[in-house]
Amino acid sequence: MGFKSDIEIAQETSMSPITEIAQKLGIDDKYLEQYGKYKAKIDYNLLKENDGPDGKLILVTAMNPTPAGEGKTTTSVGLADGLSKIGKKVCVALREPSLGPVFGVKGGAAGGGYAQVVPMEDINLHFTGDFHAIGAANNLLAAMIDNHIYQGNELNIDPRKITWRRCVDMNDRQLRFVVDGLGGKPNGTPREDGYDITVASEIMAVLCLASGIKDLKERLARIVIGYTYGKVSEQKPVTAGDLHAEGAMTALLKDALKPNLVQTLEHTPAIVHGGPFANIAHGCNSVTATRMALRLADYCVTEAGFGADLGAEKFLDIKCRMAGLHPNAVVVVATVRSLKYNGGLPKADLNTENLDALSKGLPNLLKHVSNITNVYKLPCVVALNEFPADTPAEIALVEEKCKELGVNVVVSRVWAQGGEGGKELAEEVVRLCELPNDFSYSYELEGSIEEKLNQIVQKIYGGSRAVLTAQAQKQAQQLEAMGYGNAPICMAKTQYSLTDDPTKLGAPTDFEVTVRNLKISAGAGFIVALTGEIMTMPGLPKVPAAERIDVDETGKISGLF
Repeated sequence: MGFKSDIEIAQETSMSPITEIAQKLGIDDKYLEQYGKYKAKIDYNLLKENDGPDGKLILVTAMNPTPAGEGKTTTSVGLADGLSKIGKKVCVALREPSLGPVFGVKGGAAGGGYAQVVPMEDINLHFTGDFHAIGAANNLLAAMIDNHIYQGNELNIDPRKITWRRCVDMNDRQLRFVVDGLGGKPNGTPREDGYDITVASEIMAVLCLASGIKDLKERLARIVIGYTYGKVSEQKPVTAGDLHAEGAMTALLKDALKPNLVQTLEHTPAIVHGGPFANIAHGCNSVTATRMALRLADYCVTEAGFGADLGAEKFLDIKCRMAGLHPNAVVVVATVRSLKYNGGLPKADLNTENLDALSKGLPNLLKHVSNITNVYKLPCVVALNEFPADTPAEIALVEEKCKELGVNVVVSRVWAQGGEGGKELAEEVVRLCELPNDFSYSYELEGSIEEKLNQIVQKIYGGSRAVLTAQAQKQAQQLEAMGYGNAPICMAKTQYSLTDDPTKLGAPTDFEVTVRNLKISAGAGFIVALTGEIMTMPGLPKVPAAERIDVDETGKISGLF
């Protein structure tokens, strides 16, 4: 039998009607809004009317990503299928893919091999329209800002101090910085502007952190869109509520707030909802989706974006803090290939056994594992995604080094075997979930913005300190003066390194992280700290994934993976 691509596997596997998947979770038809035969939205009112106990919460995170691949989503899906295989009632809660990476570097993002969520093409493309609704709400607010200024500017908004940008769910570097409002007075007020990718919009973060419609509307009203004219000490923040925009924005988002129900290839229920990037946003699916999965199943498997220094840190320090969630276990995903890449081995040589390179790369994984067990005080297991070229000696070395930290390593074979290849991992996760833990955050909210930045850099990244540029220092002072000093921090940092330099692999020490810009996301409830060269609007690579994606006369899509 020849090798099958992920998309071929997905297309050749039969799906169960979404009503049958809902029945597995005990969802009454009155809470189900079907989008065709295989996907549906779940009414968030289900949470109010279902007062059952919550299940166990399992976070799947990873070492820093490399071109060799780690397979975090694949592991999340395979673990859920593995838990189902051993007789557990489980639901996996994942993020929705953004069109930007789908057509850019990554291609599809719904798992891989025999550990996927389906219908894969729908999930990766327009799905149920959530991202379009978020973009529409974001851009409605932008239009209302400029219209307010055009109509006389009663709020005294300084066009030079507008912080709200338009967005589009596509990687388009040309839109990072634009000048708009040209063409004379009838066409608006000329000003410098720009676009973010939709997943970086604060609306995405607000949607993912809101507990319901009322909370959503209140968060939208708190969004700071810019500042008034005057000296820095005299400038006042202007909010979406000042523009009376929150009602219309909520109307656009009311259906997007409802989580989406789909399934894995093995018919395990999957809730896919929300999709903030972890390198420029907080990197977790919605609070509503996670709570729903916890309420409806005995085990909820969820993931956080990129490595544990980004996604897991924000999941634990922001999402869990805001939502009152308490994780029961953490899975850290790694591959022998990625560890050797971190040890300096070129990508072309990763299929050759090299214990020296593996030893040099292992500190990256061990730092993430140590953070989970020592900083956050949570039980942890390493899921080592198996590749054909992995050798027994290499696997044994990873097991030995993780054992020194008191953490077990389980070889995961979910890509090739689906749930059957995840049963061993599932058994270890069940064991860990029964252990008591003293979950704690990596920093407390009290203290200065700079102090919190330093704690993240020192405890989570392993660096010496955060260095604020002159601009960032002024912004920190202004934010603290306005009463935002006790907000959690959302770090915008490269995903490829523990530092702010993507070329520094492994686990460097004694480095500084430069914070060049601080911005309040008052609706989301956190401060965004931009470091290094991170951009809120990615660009396409030299050869975009879009070039290989096609559809035939029957409507069958190819090249998405």
